[in-house]
Amino acid sequence: MRDEDSDTRREAAEALGKIKDERAVDSLIQILKDKEKNVRREVVWALGKIGDKKAVKPLIQTLNDESKEVRLVTAWGLGKIGDKIALEPLTLALKDKDSDVRWMSAIALGEIGDPKALESLLEALKAEYWNVRYGVTWALGKIGDKRTVEHLIQVLKDKDWRVRKVAAGTLGKIGDKRAITPLNQALEDENRDVREAAKLALKKIKMKKKS
Repeated sequence: MRDEDSDTRREAAEALGKIKDERAVDSLIQILKDKEKNVRREVVWALGKIGDKKAVKPLIQTLNDESKEVRLVTAWGLGKIGDKIALEPLTLALKDKDSDVRWMSAIALGEIGDPKALESLLEALKAEYWNVRYGVTWALGKIGDKRTVEHLIQVLKDKDWRVRKVAAGTLGKIGDKRAITPLNQALEDENRDVREAAKLALKKIKMKKKS
């Protein structure tokens, strides 16, 4: 990890991430500020794979890294660890200048699963980029709060079919009967994947009603 060659440091971090031994966490944290972004990215990935909560606070600092690739993997890592301490920093990352970082921050918030993130996620549903709206919609499904149903029904009309598809799946997970009529309408969607997702969601809601 202290080798002069950056590729060696990067490969060492990758290996430690694959081993997933918590004894490596302190050493990895020490080089989170390596001068090479590829090394920093691999260190963050390794910390996420190991999943030790000791890494959460150092990773929160890395959400401000100059490299978008590092910020992206940091959001992923915080989601994997799942500590609620990261909730506020990840909600702030929903406004990152890079859309991929915003997308992954939404995914991470879904992994943490705290309803306190709902307000920020619902605001991010208005994002310009489809991948951000997709990530937010997926996250709302992971959180599973019925207060989001009306918002998700509107997402069934999103201009991007991938977002409409995940909205249908999310409504199926939540299982609220208010989604039945909109999902029936989605059975006529122009995209086959959206129609299939709506069909499956309706089946899940009906099964939930019976139970």
